[in-house]
Amino acid sequence: MSGLPHPVLISTAFGMDTVTIGGVPVDFMHVFYTWLAILLLAGLGLVVRNRLTLVPGKLQNALEVVIGGLENFTVENMGEEGRRFFPLLCTLFLFILTMNLFGLVPLFEAPTANINTTASLALFVFVCYNYIGIRRWHGHYIHQFMGPLPLLAPFMMIIEFISHLSRLLSLTLRLFGNIMGETMILMLLFMLLPVISTLPVFFLFLIAKVLQAFIFFMLSLIYIKSAMEGAH
Repeated sequence: MSGLPHPVLISTAFGMDTVTIGGVPVDFMHVFYTWLAILLLAGLGLVVRNRLTLVPGKLQNALEVVIGGLENFTVENMGEEGRRFFPLLCTLFLFILTMNLFGLVPLFEAPTANINTTASLALFVFVCYNYIGIRRWHGHYIHQFMGPLPLLAPFMMIIEFISHLSRLLSLTLRLFGNIMGETMILMLLFMLLPVISTLPVFFLFLIAKVLQAFIFFMLSLIYIKSAMEGAH
């Protein structure tokens, strides 16, 4: 599934909207922008690392505020053990935020406006937190799905299984629906009243895209925390 077509895109200029794999044309546009987000973050990380100073500049100071704030939030909600998972959670936030913001940049498309991108992110979090739980509790991790009473275990396992699958669906659709909806509204407004109508909405959507990245970050944190706590 693709986002709405743009008249001019960087991916079009590079011929990356569609690629042929095994003789079959495949929509590649959102993969291209996903890779672009990875390269952008990797390059930013290298630049900041090579310019670290005791008296931070504007870029270093901004990143320290963002990353420091996220780290404090993680530790406050998970305890000191949360520092182990903060690099993973912070990377998710910055990666999703970058992809979301692409939707506000001329000539770019937000990869998160494609359900395949959000489904991949959600599946990663789903596998990750269950792996963390299994690694910590081994076979006892199954007790999370069995409920407090052995008699109710078969029934509770079905409910818990559906509940965990709903997490996967929720992470996928929440991010995709919001970013795709914002993309559609921006394009409609731009066609009706170019520039004038889009400016106020642009700043509103800027806040919304940051919020969506933070919600994904927060839910991932909650799922990892619940896997770490084990059965009650």
